[in-house]
Amino acid sequence: MSELLADFFLLRDPNVRWVLAGTVLLGLSAGAMGCFAVLRKRALVGDAVAHAVLPGVCLAFIVAGDKDPLVLLLGSVIFGWISIVLMDYLIRESKISADTSIGMILSVFFGLGVVLLTYIQSSGNVNQSGLDAFLFGSAASMLPEDVMVFGLVSLLVIIAIILLYKELKLVSFDPAYATVIGYPMKRMEVVIGTLLVVTITAGLQAVGVVLMASMLIIPAAAARYWTDSLWVMLVVAASVGVMAAISGTFISYSAPSMPTGPWMVVAAAVLFTLSYLFAPKHGEVRRWLSLKKDREKIGWENILKTLYHLEEQDKNTERARTRNEILKKRRVQPEELKKSLQKLCKMNFVSRLPGEPESYLLTALGRERAERIVRVHRLWELYLTERLNIAGDHVHDDAESMEHLITPEIEQQLAVLLGEPTSDPHQSAIPYRHSDKGGDV
Repeated sequence: MSELLADFFLLRDPNVRWVLAGTVLLGLSAGAMGCFAVLRKRALVGDAVAHAVLPGVCLAFIVAGDKDPLVLLLGSVIFGWISIVLMDYLIRESKISADTSIGMILSVFFGLGVVLLTYIQSSGNVNQSGLDAFLFGSAASMLPEDVMVFGLVSLLVIIAIILLYKELKLVSFDPAYATVIGYPMKRMEVVIGTLLVVTITAGLQAVGVVLMASMLIIPAAAARYWTDSLWVMLVVAASVGVMAAISGTFISYSAPSMPTGPWMVVAAAVLFTLSYLFAPKHGEVRRWLSLKKDREKIGWENILKTLYHLEEQDKNTERARTRNEILKKRRVQPEELKKSLQKLCKMNFVSRLPGEPESYLLTALGRERAERIVRVHRLWELYLTERLNIAGDHVHDDAESMEHLITPEIEQQLAVLLGEPTSDPHQSAIPYRHSDKGGDV
C-alpha cells in the first residue's frame, strides 16, 4: 500500500499526471463556481445545464466527425447557453414555475442527447469510441490534449472568478442594490451564466453530465457550514473539490475497475457529511452542543429565579429551601432539578446546606443574578403592556422566554425607555438593589 501511495503522489505514471491535473483543476473551478450557484439559489440550474449540454456534444461530434475537444467544448457551450436562455424565457414569459421550467429543460435536452448518442452509436463511425463516457465520465480515458483543453478552461474560470470577485459578490448577495446603483445586471448575468456553462463543460469527460452538478453543489454546500465569509467559502469549496478530485483519482488508480468521476462525487459527499456534522461554525454537533448548553442555562436560571421568588414570597432571605419547596413552586423533573442545583452550587450561586432533607440558599452572587433575571422579566412584561398594548395576563409566557435572551445593554435601554419603573403590570416590585455583576455564564 505504501508503494502504491508513493507511486501515485510522486506522479511516476505519466497518465496519472494528466488525469490528476485535469480533475484537480475541475475540482477547483467547480467548487468555486458552485458557491455562486448555491448562494444565488441556482443550484438546480447547474444540474439542468449539465444534462442539457449532452446534445451539444453529440451534434458537435456529428459535424466534426471525431472527438476534437475544442469542437466538443464549443457544442457544449452553445447548448448550455440555449438551455439557460430557454429556462429564463419560460420563467419570465409563461405561467410555468422555476422548478417546472428546470425539470422540463433538463429532461427534454437530456432525452435529445440520448437519442443523438444512440444514433451515433448505430452510425458505424469508428471515432465514436468513448463518446458515451460523457454520460458518466471517464477521466482515465482522457488524452493529454483533452486535459490541456478542459484544464485550461477550468483555469480561466478560476482567473475570472478572482478578477470579478467584487462584482460577483455584489450580484450574489444584493442584486436589488446592484440594480438601484445602476450596475449592469444583465451583463453580469451573462458573465455568470457563461462561467457556469464553461465550468460544467470542462468537467464533462471527467465526471459526466449525470454527476457534474454534484461537483458544483456539494463542495459549495460543504463550505457553507464552515464560514459566513464569501472569500473563505470560495477557498474551502475549492479545497473540497480538490480533495474529492485527488481521492477519486487515487481510488481509480489503485483499483482500475473503479471509475474516477463517481468516486470524486462520493468523496465530495463524504467531505460534506463531515462538514455537516463537525464544522465548528454551523455543524450539527456544534449546534446540538450549543442547544444543550442553552437548555441547561435556561434550566438553572429558572431554578435561581424560583429561589428568589420563594424569598420574595415570605420576605426571608436567611431561610434555606428544600427541593420539595422548589418543586411546588416550579414544575420540573426531579432529576433535572438535581442537576441544576449541582450546577448552581458549582458556580457559587447557591449554597447547599446538609441535613435531612438537604436545603439550598442563595449566595450574594446568586441573589444578584436572580435579581437580574427577575428584573428583565418584569421590565419586558411592562414594555409589552405599555408600548405594545398587550393585556397583562398575556405577557408572562413571552417574558419567560425573553428573560434568558436579553443582554445587559438591552436591559439598560428598557429601563431608561420605561423611566426606571418600580413595579411590573402585576404590581410586583422590580429589583434595582444590585448591579448585574453576575455576568453571562
